Amino acid sequence: MMELLFDPLFRMPFLTGLVLAALLPVLGLYLRLREEWLAALGFAHVAGAGAVAGSLISAPLLPAALLTALVAVGVKGLMRRAGNDVYALLIVLGWSAMLLGASLSHHAKLTGQALVDGQLYFTGSDHLQLALGLALLALIALPWLSPRLLREQVFPGHDRANRRPVLRTVLAFEALAALGIAVAATAMGVMSAFALIFIPAWVAYRRAAGWRRAVAWSMALGVLSYLAAFVLAMAADLPFSPVLVALLALLAVLRLPAGAAPAAR
Repeated sequence: MMELLFDPLFRMPFLTGLVLAALLPVLGLYLRLREEWLAALGFAHVAGAGAVAGSLISAPLLPAALLTALVAVGVKGLMRRAGNDVYALLIVLGWSAMLLGASLSHHAKLTGQALVDGQLYFTGSDHLQLALGLALLALIALPWLSPRLLREQVFPGHDRANRRPVLRTVLAFEALAALGIAVAATAMGVMSAFALIFIPAWVAYRRAAGWRRAVAWSMALGVLSYLAAFVLAMAADLPFSPVLVALLALLAVLRLPAGAAPAAR
């Protein structure tokens, strides 16, 4: 079993997923801070539609997905609206475009199916290089973006009153999130990308005592869930993405206080 985990055939997909499992939950924490956690599904569906469109015109799938996600960031910036409503619109538009495009050719259908199922084991060096590049970019950008995003939520209007460029900060973060989600959606499926963005941050937001601890909680939960899912899927010969999503869903119990019943909502 352990030989399989370190087999060159699985080494690159494993490392790609590991980097994304550390990066996405942290991005998800900032999306939750901004109450825009539906961005994960919105950007993932738009990226999926871009990948399907790329397959229809014989263009490289990953660049097509990334470009479409960035276009979605630009459209949202032009709308100058915060919140989940814009992302809900991106979900329905991206979902319909992805499925309609997938119905037009056999190759596009296979691409759409891969985005739904998640095919981590078939990722290549391009996914790993992009994941590493985005992780490095996040290490550089988040120390600059973080205090500005936090200040905008805690003291809304402060930066605008001092004539600081709030929109530029928001667009820079959304572009980083969109690229990370697009890479994850094409590497491990739309639902895996959403689960990694949403659930670790959701738990950390409830449990962590402070922002830095919340970042550590999110990253640790994402990485540990990913490692467990990869080993379990390999050992039991199960599809990776459903295993990962199921394990992440089990983390919901950490949201409950000890001895408490689930809340009505």
